[in-house]
Amino acid sequence: MSSVHTSTVDDAGVGSKPAGAPGGHIVRRQLPEMLVGLGLIAAPFVLPLIGMSPDLLTRILIWGLFGLGFDLLFGYTGLLSFGQAAFYGTGGFVTAYLLTDGIVPNMLVALLLGTIAASVAGLIIGYLTLRRTGIYFAMSTLAFGEMFYFLENSSFKDYTGGENGIAGVPPPELSLGFINLHISSGWPMYWFVAVIFFIGYLIARRIVRSPFGAVLKAIQGNPKRATALGHSIQSYKLIVFIVAAAYGGLAGGLLGVFQSYMPPDAFSLDTSAQLVIQTVMGGAGTLLGPLLGATIWLYLYEGLQQVGSLGPYWKLILGVVFVVLVTVFRRGVAGGIIDFVRHRRQSLPSDLDDNASQRVASTLDIVPPLASTRPGAPVLEARGISKHYGGLKANSDIDFTLRDGELHGVIGPNGAGKSTFFAMLAGELPTTSGKVFFRGQEITGIGVTSVCQLGMSKSYQINQLFEHLTVRQNMMVPVLARLRGRYRADLLSGLHSDRLDSQVNAAIAMVDLTAHADTMVSDMAYGEKRRLEIGLALATGANVLLFDEPLAGLGPEERVLVVSLLKSIRQGRSMVIVEHDMDAMFELAERITVLYEGRKLAEGTPDEIRHDPSVQAAYLGGMDDESA
Repeated sequence: MSSVHTSTVDDAGVGSKPAGAPGGHIVRRQLPEMLVGLGLIAAPFVLPLIGMSPDLLTRILIWGLFGLGFDLLFGYTGLLSFGQAAFYGTGGFVTAYLLTDGIVPNMLVALLLGTIAASVAGLIIGYLTLRRTGIYFAMSTLAFGEMFYFLENSSFKDYTGGENGIAGVPPPELSLGFINLHISSGWPMYWFVAVIFFIGYLIARRIVRSPFGAVLKAIQGNPKRATALGHSIQSYKLIVFIVAAAYGGLAGGLLGVFQSYMPPDAFSLDTSAQLVIQTVMGGAGTLLGPLLGATIWLYLYEGLQQVGSLGPYWKLILGVVFVVLVTVFRRGVAGGIIDFVRHRRQSLPSDLDDNASQRVASTLDIVPPLASTRPGAPVLEARGISKHYGGLKANSDIDFTLRDGELHGVIGPNGAGKSTFFAMLAGELPTTSGKVFFRGQEITGIGVTSVCQLGMSKSYQINQLFEHLTVRQNMMVPVLARLRGRYRADLLSGLHSDRLDSQVNAAIAMVDLTAHADTMVSDMAYGEKRRLEIGLALATGANVLLFDEPLAGLGPEERVLVVSLLKSIRQGRSMVIVEHDMDAMFELAERITVLYEGRKLAEGTPDEIRHDPSVQAAYLGGMDDESA
């Protein structure tokens, strides 16, 4: 939440006090909506005093609406798109064409159809571009944006007017059945656009405060871990991409209606660039950041060009202002304001009923075994699995069996292939040959998300946490996957429920982090993070757990705590642990498998492994003799 791209006044309610908290807290959570509404009402009376015209305010709201969708995509999900102008232009030109040709005389219906057209474009482009990540995704969206700009000026110029755009868009008119309202330019147009912006803001706020929004923040923070915890992140990315396209299409339609003209530069790269600049300047991940950024940008854009001596240098001055603002306000102007308000709030004594947030369920739900499981059958099996990278053989022909309720250790020297073997068991890596079975069902190649949904989860040697979320918010991510499945489009649903909150609190208590439930993970000690790493795997409800070096990097006291934790969570679960701490491994494991140079060297009880000559020679180095 405190990252470059995430924050709201209460950060969308994710991880805040559960439902049923006192009314004062509910009022505070609705405060942003109330402030935005009051701001929209007060703007016509206050902002003209500093030279803002109604047309400028209307244009700012249109850009702010455009930015709401982009902020959901960039600020909350971490997807930087340079092609949003494609949707802005699509929605605008479809709306303008339908109205000017008289195909759809009703303005609201035309706006709706333009928004739908932009959404369809978002579906197609999102499906094609979201296969890539990072800079490759950004460049793919840029390419599609430029393609749309070319098509607007060539293949579709009979519909878009080409370089001339579409002029003569009829003035907006609202037909309410019993009365027709003609919306003239000036303040009437401002109020019309303000109402649409406010509705768009309410919807966006609802999205970020929903279970869907909680998963978006997880994807933004650590997509790899969100996937491993059971979420189909591609589905979430595609839906939020479509939502952002819809916001862009609606904003584009309003632009044409507002100025009675749809300009060809709506499709240009400059439009997408201005959107990114305004969002970063105002504060990404705040929803109000794009509106605030548009206010600063457009006010200076118009004002500087009207000052004779400064006119030739307006671009330079705008650039300097941008650099200063993003330097002084690391998370944008809105992010800086929110940080200040949050700091003041945390310095005041809380009058909330903390009992509600500290309720702990007696047990954490565990995924029930598959119905097809045969009594006494192995829980997890690897049959001759191998992983080759060209001529490099990371693993070769490994057989492995985990029995129900067993804690099975895997050891081996560095380079023995333990991590690769673990990744194949968890579904993170496909096998080159061989098969993996979970409770008798083959899971080879189905992917880590599906494996987690079946009831097997993994912790990582190097912490894979959501650093800029709290402990409570981290725990929500796996619990949401457990309760909702791989994907659910509950964009407008409430986040909190008794079952969700009780399961989150139970998972936190199980790893002894209740006192740190609302602490930002980035502020925690390393040992606490290791326990949270284990807790994320537990919170999925998995009945089979794979722990990759859970004691790595811990001091003596923390090692004792984590070993005790691993013993305490044994009931009802089967576990595989990779670990270099031989004392802990021999204390915990019932059976141990030794890997060496990518192959299984030995397997047996701790005593058998301790006294196996081949193991001592290859790995333990006479440890038994030293201990004697």
